[in-house]
Amino acid sequence: MWLALRRLMWGLTPAIDRQLTRDSGLSGPEYSVLATLSECPDGVLRSGTAAQELGWERSRLSHILRRMEAKGLVSRSCSADDARGQDVHLTERGRAAIVEAAPGHVEFVRRTVFDPLTPEQQRLLGEACDSIVAAICTAEAEAESDSEPKSARAH
Repeated sequence: MWLALRRLMWGLTPAIDRQLTRDSGLSGPEYSVLATLSECPDGVLRSGTAAQELGWERSRLSHILRRMEAKGLVSRSCSADDARGQDVHLTERGRAAIVEAAPGHVEFVRRTVFDPLTPEQQRLLGEACDSIVAAICTAEAEAESDSEPKSARAH
């Protein structure tokens, strides 16, 4: 089972990247950033919040944003709420890119992930994914509490 899951994890992401690059010129991470921003009513999100939502380190997001900014897909500015933070803005070019890329991406995901499964298999896969994500969150929380200095835990 582990080998099957590993083949899925190692195979799905590159397949998605190839589809996105071929059909829209976007990388998987660029698409993920655009999708996250497009879900915000005003297309603006603090960079730290975006990193958290994407499950990425801030440095990874910063590198991708620099590349996306050069392409005109996003812009960045000091946060209106806190000048120490940075807001990421979806540009018109970025919105057009996600609108253009989404139908092909959705079709690819449907065809490769959902169509091969029966409705019952889809339900079970969803439950299994939720259980695994919960276990990951628990393990990370335990690791963080184990790494705190003992004096910090006493307070």
